[in-house]
Amino acid sequence: MPWFVKIEKGVVNKATFDQFVPAHLAYVRDLIARGYQAKTGYWAEYGGGMLVFQASSRAEAEAIVAADPLIEQGCVDYELHEWRVVVE
Repeated sequence: MPWFVKIEKGVVNKATFDQFVPAHLAYVRDLIARGYQAKTGYWAEYGGGMLVFQASSRAEAEAIVAADPLIEQGCVDYELHEWRVVVE
């Protein structure tokens, strides 16, 4: 299954962003439970992060990203890329 990367940059203040972090983490845990191999984290520099996950297609990856609470609530702008793994 292909890997995808959502690279995000925060666009709301920290207090607003932090309201939706628990829902985002629950969403990622659900992705893991459903077999998407998801991993999420943030940059050491304030203001952005990344979600790495597997999906069967670009369309499925776009749907996964669209359902992320951080996206639904307008907390981040993002780019979505298919990541071609060379060495595992």
